[in-house]
Amino acid sequence: MTDTICAVSTAAGLGAIAVLRISGENAIQISDALFHSVRKKFRLSDAETHTAHFGRIIDEEGAVLDEVLATVFRAPNSFTGEDSVEISCHGSIFIQQELLKLLLKKGCRMAEPGEFTQRAFANGKFDLSQAESIADLIASQSRASHKLAMNQMRGGFSRELQNLRERLLTFTSFVELELDFADHEELEFADRSELKLLASEIKEKISKLENSFGTGNVIKNGIPVSIIGETNAGKSTLLNFLLKEDKAIVSDIHGTTRDVVEDTITINGLLFRFIDTAGLRETTDVIENMGIERSFKEMEKASVVLWVVDASQPLENMKKIASQIEPRLVDQKCVIVFNKMDLIDEEKRRELSEYAKGFTDNQIFISAKNELNTEKLEELLVEASQVPEVGENDVMVTNLRHYEALKNARIAIERVEEGMEMQISGDFLSQDIRECLHYLGEITGEITTDEVLGNIFMKFCIGK
Repeated sequence: MTDTICAVSTAAGLGAIAVLRISGENAIQISDALFHSVRKKFRLSDAETHTAHFGRIIDEEGAVLDEVLATVFRAPNSFTGEDSVEISCHGSIFIQQELLKLLLKKGCRMAEPGEFTQRAFANGKFDLSQAESIADLIASQSRASHKLAMNQMRGGFSRELQNLRERLLTFTSFVELELDFADHEELEFADRSELKLLASEIKEKISKLENSFGTGNVIKNGIPVSIIGETNAGKSTLLNFLLKEDKAIVSDIHGTTRDVVEDTITINGLLFRFIDTAGLRETTDVIENMGIERSFKEMEKASVVLWVVDASQPLENMKKIASQIEPRLVDQKCVIVFNKMDLIDEEKRRELSEYAKGFTDNQIFISAKNELNTEKLEELLVEASQVPEVGENDVMVTNLRHYEALKNARIAIERVEEGMEMQISGDFLSQDIRECLHYLGEITGEITTDEVLGNIFMKFCIGK
């Protein structure tokens, strides 16, 4: 990676300012050829690292393109570990494009997606799991997902894995030393009882990390909440209230919602993905029936089910819908929302509540239209999601690649345990230990391939 790359690192489009990042062996020299400081005889090549300088960008015809701020970072004390310059210019798309053209003419090439981060990884600024966390940090949409990404970027996950690898490496070296002295059967460098304890401890830690994927993935991508119920129960009205916008069409006509309507909001630092579905009823309308079938599918995929009931309707209506919903409630947390509470008396309220207890204790009476008791509903949603509070040092797996590697590492360490029970030879034990080491090393990038790196960094945005 000796060539010099450049890209716009700020969001695409018009803005107050834009930042162009240049990194590579000739980053400072190339920037120097375009940058003219307001200080006489000053050049960027004379600048100390981590200093910012005001000046002008002069094009090939000698005209001033823009007044900019150039920040110099000298290797190895930069994000990429290379000489780097960041040019802050005005956010005009024209200025950005012209500046990029000038940089390309001076010897830069356009950066590939994630190439700055890939260079940082290659130069040992951080490991692969930390590099991936940068993409998660950029994409974070809630306080909880931001915390997880920050914890991983700071190396919490990496330290856990590094500790496991070091202990396994130490032990496998003793096992392999025994193999070197195979002629001396009385020699045993690796205490088998110690290895059993170590294998059990490592399996427990790997399993804990592996099992955290479910929670971590939910925090990262949002908690799926399916809103179901009969037609005209107030599902779309409720969705619109939660989203604070008219996302779904609200009408007195039965069967208005025929497709899935989805959007996200953040409540108490957690991202929720709300899915409004077609109302449940008996109908001969083919399209509406297709929508109802989708409702059940979305319900089965959800973590939390908001069952919206029109409290003003007879209890028999709820019982009829219950026969359709109950068989499909497996692992989902169900919250029964009795809507239109302003239209019922206390006796009706007790009757509905008593019947709902057969399904769940999570129930609430609201009026979505009049926004009565809706704040308590948001609190109940957070409670029902059962997502733990993310601490500063909490380590959770949010990446499918990491989850698969951990699963394979666990299987390998389980084979080590089985091998010791069967008293197999040290060479087979060593093979299984090294396989576990291999999968743990895949996560941090100690063991990787160009194909894996390519797949990871191509998902990054250009400029990062």
